[in-house]
Amino acid sequence: MKAMIVPVTAFGQNCSILWCEETMEGAVVDPGGDLPEILAAAKRKGISIVKILLTHGHVDHAAGTAALKAELKVPVEGPHRDDAFLLEQLPESAQGYGFPPCESFTPDRWLAEGDTVSFGKVTLSVLHCPGHTPGHVVFFNADEQVAVVGDVLFQGSIGRTDFPRGNAKDLIASIRGKLWPLGDEVVFIPGHGPLSSFGDERKSNPYVGDSLFR
Repeated sequence: MKAMIVPVTAFGQNCSILWCEETMEGAVVDPGGDLPEILAAAKRKGISIVKILLTHGHVDHAAGTAALKAELKVPVEGPHRDDAFLLEQLPESAQGYGFPPCESFTPDRWLAEGDTVSFGKVTLSVLHCPGHTPGHVVFFNADEQVAVVGDVLFQGSIGRTDFPRGNAKDLIASIRGKLWPLGDEVVFIPGHGPLSSFGDERKSNPYVGDSLFR
């Protein structure tokens, strides 16, 4: 599996394009907006987008989903159904945050802990990691030791929990109970900012580092 980041929206959200090198089929993760840039990036690499994956329902991650689905005629998979209320509120959220108008939608497939998603010959495991939002999911590729974590974890920080139905206790449990066991070598793509590894964050993250829990 290969991956690239296409920063989108005024929030600098890390939309990711993941693809299978053998088949050149791929998935767009969290198309929050700026669809021409996403499509151009995929075209430059010769990637055929076959599905859209969502980590969670916040507007900067999901606002472009309905339009991209309509253009490409591909299914949307994720997030967990506990984020349905956020997807329903997307038009209002877009207006409130100054985003272009967008449509609400229902994913073709809600995801849950233990599910898998695939494109080409690539398979990603799904982990339900609530806290930032109740229905947030993480995508993990064991072969490449890469995780797409949305807004659960960042380099030197963690996701906000002051949004509706956010929960700090749940977020810390998701990170320490589900992400850390995947291994220190795992490199993660966050929803914003630079890449990091679980090992580095265990050493130095001021919110969930190991030294805080001894």
